[in-house]
Amino acid sequence: MNYKDFFRDKVVLITGASSGIGASLGKSLSESGSLVGLCARRIDRLEAVAKTLRRSDRHLICRLDVRDPASIHEAVDSIIKKFGRIDGVIVNAGYAVTGKFEKLTIEDYRHQFETNVFGAISTISAALPEIKKQRGFIGVIGSVNSYLSFDGVGAYAMSKFAVRALSESLYHELYPSGVSVTLVCPGFVKSEIRQVDNRGVFHSDGQDNLPKWIVMPTDQASRLILKGIAKKRREILITAHGKFAVFLKNHMPEFFHWLLRVFNVKAGKHKSVRAQ
Repeated sequence: MNYKDFFRDKVVLITGASSGIGASLGKSLSESGSLVGLCARRIDRLEAVAKTLRRSDRHLICRLDVRDPASIHEAVDSIIKKFGRIDGVIVNAGYAVTGKFEKLTIEDYRHQFETNVFGAISTISAALPEIKKQRGFIGVIGSVNSYLSFDGVGAYAMSKFAVRALSESLYHELYPSGVSVTLVCPGFVKSEIRQVDNRGVFHSDGQDNLPKWIVMPTDQASRLILKGIAKKRREILITAHGKFAVFLKNHMPEFFHWLLRVFNVKAGKHKSVRAQ
């Protein structure tokens, strides 16, 4: 089945829809004939995304901060009021705290988990009753870092490890109810995540210094994500380098860690966005 057929006329809530993967998912779903709830903190950015969608009557913009359960429930209620139901949610909102353990504070870790972990839990919890009614779907955007961690990425990797555990648990828990749960673990995808500091603040002057050849375009990533959800896959890894890194970690762990040491692999951000 073509994934566009699966998503046609489905009502889908997307968090973190103001940029990157979330914005691209909104566009791809709109092109598939979905009714889309675009949710994020930055209304001005959501409005810019909405202007790229085909039909103005088949989307809704909602201000949603995953750290604020009240705003999540308001967004869910608004989408149900406009479209009558919610068939699925794609939990995409998140950011990366980077820095060495000795440089980070407990608050850094707390902020990371409040957004990436508890934000995911709150979003799924708010939408789940409606999704169960529709025997719908949940897509969770995790990370290749849920399988591997290295210098300076501990806080982020910890949060994505937790998200992977949550997704695996929900997959089995919700299977009898007909709700599918798909965990998506991307490698490097074009986004603004490397322009966001350790408090979740976006810096427009930040630069993504990764080689272009290693970064997957967001439109390609969104298509792969939607295909995986439509096929009700339990988990998908996207980007070739991501798949290769996870393979090495799982099957040749000592060699994998030797490579990390030899090439001095560590987290890095633009100087204006460095770990605090």
